[in-house]
Formats: sequence, C-alpha cells, structure tokens
Amino acid sequence: MSINTLVTAEELLAMPDDGFHYELVEGEIRKMSPAGIVHGLVAGQLDRLLGQHVFLNKLGATLTAEPSFRLSRDPDTVRVPDIAFIRRDRLRRRDPREACWPGAPDLAVEVLSPSDTPSEVDEKVAVWLDAGAAMVWVVNPTARSVTIYRTPTDIHTLTQQDELDGQDVVPGFRCRVSEIFASL
Repeated sequence: MSINTLVTAEELLAMPDDGFHYELVEGEIRKMSPAGIVHGLVAGQLDRLLGQHVFLNKLGATLTAEPSFRLSRDPDTVRVPDIAFIRRDRLRRRDPREACWPGAPDLAVEVLSPSDTPSEVDEKVAVWLDAGAAMVWVVNPTARSVTIYRTPTDIHTLTQQDELDGQDVVPGFRCRVSEIFASL
C-alpha cells in the first residue's frame, strides 16, 4: 500500500499478524503501543469487577482483548478499547460474520499507558462519544483515578475514595475506585 492509500476495515483485519496491534483512523493505520504490566493488571481487575456484574445480572457482554469497533465508513475508522460493554438487546442484532462490531459499544473503557498523550486520549474519547457510546471511562493508573465522560462537557473525575457507578449504562454496577487498583 502506498502512503496515500486509505485502508478499509476489511483490509486492516486481513493484514498478516506481525505481533503488533493497529487501529484505523479515517482510513489511516495507527500502530498501537504495547500495553505494559500495570496496564494489564488494571484492565484485568476492572474487567473482572464489571464482567462479573454484567454476567450475573444478564445485562449483556463485556469484551476485552482489544475488540474491534468500526465507528465510521468511507473512510473507515476502527478503534479498539481496553474494555467494552454492549447491552444484551444490542447483542442479539449482531451479524456473526462481522469481524468488527458495527458502531460503538455502550461503554468504552480506556486504560492509560505511559505513552498516551492527552491529545490522543481526548481524540479517542471524542470519537467514542461521536460514534454513539453512552459513556466512556478513562482509567489513569498513575493518578489512580477514573474520568467519566457522558458528553464532551459532562465530565467527572473520581479518586480512590470515590465510588464508580455504571449509572443507566450498566445498571447496578458499583465499585470503589480503589478496587480497580487493588492489584498494584
């Protein structure tokens, strides 16, 4: 592919595995930095807490291991959150032949890595919300905080003393922010 060639979601997913992970932003391939141990510990712990609640209450599904979401077409944008939640009623409408979920999850969770820049994080949050995510959580292992985005202006940051609430997106889910960082 030449430098000026835009890539489709299908082409991205058909690329040979070279050991790296990629996202597609308006047709342009972006190589993702490898996640570190802290990132994995925090994402794993939050997935256990959230996933257990979702499973026990039959709310839908949590997805990990960098699930692909096609957020726009022509040019294509494919993003991969650290954790995603999709409501049960939306899961039934999925075409099992689709490699990427069409559209945004109900909840997208991004766990910050040391290489993430504020502008990259802001861009990801905006893309998730613009594509229809009802809520985005940005988990910061360094600050041990979670920032909740409902809209570009409805933003709340929680610290370890606070409780994270799934609100109307993941009904009934609650955990202390400190629980997310318990394995650190």
